Amino acid sequence: QVQVVESGGGLVQAGGSLRLSCAVSGRAFVSATMGWFRQAAGKEREFVAAITRGGGNRYYADSVKGRFTISRDNAKNTVYLQMNSLKPEDTSVYYCAADWRGAGTRETLNYDYWGQGTQVTVSS
Repeated sequence: QVQVVESGGGLVQAGGSLRLSCAVSGRAFVSATMGWFRQAAGKEREFVAAITRGGGNRYYADSVKGRFTISRDNAKNTVYLQMNSLKPEDTSVYYCAADWRGAGTRETLNYDYWGQGTQVTVSS
């Protein structure tokens, strides 16, 4: 059974940094495209970042480009999201997702397995 578990959320002041982690078990992590999404209260879930199986390609939403960095450690079955220069508008529940079909990187429908989410709150 596949498990996707996020950690690392919390409360941070504007301009600060957080690193989210996402551990995957139950299936070959190295074969999965991994994505990070977020959902603010009252809004739809939106794409944040994705990294392909080998880590050679990374994709970012325009709103986080230059501030967030996605990376993966295949030996630890873990993907990370380093978030710098955080803004109050980054406040959301952040979700990690795994795609073994190779269906794409930015669409929620292309991901088969999701974590429970971790809250990130940025105060002004």
